[in-house]
Amino acid sequence: MSLANGRHYLAIPGPSVVPDRVLQAMHRAAPNIYTGELPEMVEGLLPDLRAVARTGHDVAIYIANGHGAWEAALANTHARGDKVLVLATGRFALGWSEIAKRLGIECEILDFGKTSDVAADRVEAALRGDAGHAYRSVLMVHVDTSTSVRNDVAAVRRVLDDAGHPALLMVDCIASLACDRFEMDAWGVDLMVAASQKGLMTPPGLGFVFFNDRADAARGRADCNTHYWDWDLRVRPVDFYQYFDGTAPTHHLYGLRAALDMIAEEGLENVWSRHEKLAAAIWAACEAWGTDGPLQLNIADRAKRSCAVTAIQLGAPKGTELRDWLTANAGVTLGIGLGMAESGEEAWHGHFRIGHMGHVNSHMVLGVLGAIEAGMVALDIPHGSGALSAAARACAAA
Repeated sequence: MSLANGRHYLAIPGPSVVPDRVLQAMHRAAPNIYTGELPEMVEGLLPDLRAVARTGHDVAIYIANGHGAWEAALANTHARGDKVLVLATGRFALGWSEIAKRLGIECEILDFGKTSDVAADRVEAALRGDAGHAYRSVLMVHVDTSTSVRNDVAAVRRVLDDAGHPALLMVDCIASLACDRFEMDAWGVDLMVAASQKGLMTPPGLGFVFFNDRADAARGRADCNTHYWDWDLRVRPVDFYQYFDGTAPTHHLYGLRAALDMIAEEGLENVWSRHEKLAAAIWAACEAWGTDGPLQLNIADRAKRSCAVTAIQLGAPKGTELRDWLTANAGVTLGIGLGMAESGEEAWHGHFRIGHMGHVNSHMVLGVLGAIEAGMVALDIPHGSGALSAAARACAAA
């Protein structure tokens, strides 16, 4: 007998829960990819994608995951031998830099560690030290899924402007888009990358690059560019197939259409607010558990935590033991401590992550928290009391 029988809940930070409405939209026969319904639908996707990104600029759609969007962003804006400044707050800015290096781009990394956000004063010092303006871009992640930190993108733009530095501001919003507040144009972002499998509630397989005129102007000298990654035809196609450089990702597009409809119907401001309230419930529970035991939130300052994912320290090997217990006994899968290994040690065994992005509500979050507490009881992991009551009060206050 196992209490895990029933519908399993994948509470990892992506791929997120796919709504039934999205699945139903995808459950259909293959359409005509040349004329009719599909081309007309894609034209309607573009303004809705811009609305979620809060931009009036262009968006290119790729048949790719987030790593593909990273490469497309770099390929269209950089030449081999260029230098970029990378602001690392976890695994994913470093991952973006690895792709840059493979393209022949030199990366200078400012590493802020795994429990802190980007420090604007250090960025300012680096920019002012670049008197010759060698940096072609500044790469940063809005929300790093590995650490759950949320960085202040607008602050980095202010530093760039104050320093009079012309580098492009390029931001990874793969984890944060349609979860945490993001304002591409208002915050002065030149280029943003995203993907379908998190806040956009669609299965993995679509990557997006949003870019303004400054980023598009860089394309003229970008000798890293290739036919597939070139965004020019994708945003200015002569024929429909050029949106995707070949056969369209038909069923993903139908799913995305349904997901964007759901976001529009709820209202983006309400989507952001829902994520804030549900994140607050998780934090309240974790803070209560941490009053008498080893559990700690990876990011101490609430104002710097993502509303899409929460990374938690428990101590090795308890993090892995808890994840395994929940999968086997509660029908819940939590995220691994991705990117937490240090000095050759498997430090990630002491961490776990809760994804609360996209299609989530209060009963899903409260259910995960109840399962986590059951696991800590079963495994004799010390923890403070009142966590579930605190989470319930946070939900009730919504």
